[in-house]
Amino acid sequence: MRTRLFIVAASLAATLGCGGDGSPPEKRVIVLGFDGMDYGLTRQLIDEGRLPNFARLEREGFFAPLETAVPPESPVAWSNFITGMDAGGHGIFDFVHRDPKTMFPYASDSGTSGEGFTLKLGNYQFQLTGGTYESLRKGDPFWKVLEENGIESWVLRMPANYPTSELATRELSGMGTPDLNGASFFSYYTSELFYPTEGVTGGEVFEWDVYDDMAEQKLYASENPVLIETERMATDLRVYIDRDANAAKFEVGDSVEFVLGVGEWSEWQPLEFEVLPIQTLHGAAIFYLKSIEPELEVYVSPINFDPLAPDAPVSTPPDYSIKLAEATGRFYTQGMPEDTKAFTEGVLELDQFVEQAKIAGGEIRKQYTHVLNDWVESSAGFLFYYMGNVDQFSHALWASMDPKHPAYELYDYASYPDFIPSLYEGLDEVLGQTLAAVGDETTVVVMSDHGFASWHRSFNINTWLVENGFMALKDPTLEEDPGFFMNVDWSRTRAYGMGVNGLYINLHGREKNGAVEPTERRAVMDEIAAALLETIDPKTGERAVTKVYAAEEIYRNRGSLEIGPDIQLGFTKGTRGSGKGALGDIEPEFVRDNLDDWPGDHIMDHETVPGVLFTSRPLAQKAPTIQSLATAIIAEFGIDSTFPEGD
Repeated sequence: MRTRLFIVAASLAATLGCGGDGSPPEKRVIVLGFDGMDYGLTRQLIDEGRLPNFARLEREGFFAPLETAVPPESPVAWSNFITGMDAGGHGIFDFVHRDPKTMFPYASDSGTSGEGFTLKLGNYQFQLTGGTYESLRKGDPFWKVLEENGIESWVLRMPANYPTSELATRELSGMGTPDLNGASFFSYYTSELFYPTEGVTGGEVFEWDVYDDMAEQKLYASENPVLIETERMATDLRVYIDRDANAAKFEVGDSVEFVLGVGEWSEWQPLEFEVLPIQTLHGAAIFYLKSIEPELEVYVSPINFDPLAPDAPVSTPPDYSIKLAEATGRFYTQGMPEDTKAFTEGVLELDQFVEQAKIAGGEIRKQYTHVLNDWVESSAGFLFYYMGNVDQFSHALWASMDPKHPAYELYDYASYPDFIPSLYEGLDEVLGQTLAAVGDETTVVVMSDHGFASWHRSFNINTWLVENGFMALKDPTLEEDPGFFMNVDWSRTRAYGMGVNGLYINLHGREKNGAVEPTERRAVMDEIAAALLETIDPKTGERAVTKVYAAEEIYRNRGSLEIGPDIQLGFTKGTRGSGKGALGDIEPEFVRDNLDDWPGDHIMDHETVPGVLFTSRPLAQKAPTIQSLATAIIAEFGIDSTFPEGD
């Protein structure tokens, strides 16, 4: 049973003006989390007069760069903010971690608990204990302190907060929330013969045949958890082509019907997947009819948990997502709704991706208006609301501001020269809306988790380790690496990379096939660090890596050091770790032009990609880093706290 773990102290609430009459408290703080808002670009646009509301905050309050996390990855930085600890304490070091016993990667922020007890009856199995989804982030969130001191808190779309903590009065999960396939997987259906269906990242491709202007396939969710002989849950998908109307009729399951013209996006469509004859799993998806000729091509968004019938812990209280959806319509519950993978995999063209991302961003803006008005009229003292649209568009379209990017000519970036600055203007509008709604008595904070940069060069740490003698291959003559370290000779390997910035020593007694004795660990780390700092990118003539951090030196908190890498790399601005290298692939060159991934990123030397911090008035306690900001927010309420606790 879900419980809300907060303490309302009546006397303290009265002192803070949060009385029982439902009137607003005397002290209120609202934090707008704008993912990926870059300090340098923000400074430029303020100076150009394009961000009048941010300029007002700078004049009347405060504006400065906000130091991000090591490494500057979103789940790491947001966890720093939530807990007031660095990765060494909260245990989120990357998007992925590795299990040293198996050497397989796993999602860093959430997963299932122990297996527990399972009852088997015929063809079915029922999980009676254990096996629940849980957050892997350690440490208490700062809003627990607020609630314990009588400050009703609303925390909406906070990244790295799935399942919701249940420690705030209202919560909606954000980045890290999976879809019904356990991650974030689009579906693409095509009648094109021999369309590649293997090796697709972030989605699945299905072939279908068109007969008498009709095609049918299955729309898949995850494996049915109650079947002993596992099979994926699925529902029928049928499409009837009307060539005269340049449109198609869709039938999904037994009850969903709608018509789309070519190039048209659907509304959210409710979906049901049978778990048992008497139990269904509820989802929702958006459909896009890409073409009907010469090929029938249909994109389906990742199947989201239906906010009107949530079968996952996406909100606190559990029915809060229902109330939001009833007020503003169904919405993406999936953590990062902008489908950048469908774009980078060629399923959506650039203009189609822009349309899809605008749909996602529009939902969040619409929902924010409702939440803001609701909060202003409430007795809550704290509101956090997150928007990630700028971050995802910056990943996909940063080259639109950089004609020198090596991939500039590959896509139609030239058609979007002012697109990202216009998004910043949209954030300025959100800020203006907020300032008008809350009045001068409310402290308004705007922050971002990191900045942004153009990503020109892609660095594969595992290829570099091979070339520099720290990793050995079983067969060095293979023309194409099989990936996932399958060609690695662990008996002669001293280090390996996993994740974008992380490097691990192949330690005896820790790794499955460890070859380095614990007494030699630090000497190997120092040898690798020295070699990395001397590595020159042959194209640019500059160092590829500007910082190399030993875990025990960079992290002040130590409770979770054993989870993370031994070394974190700070790539020079413009260079980032390759996506293939992050999962153990070894490429022919250790550094190359970034032609096959999104052109903008931030996972570089953290000192080169700071976020932003705006406040409507100077804070009582300074917050130069994202890690220190939560403590400053607590201090704004006059609370004397030992947060964060633990190491």
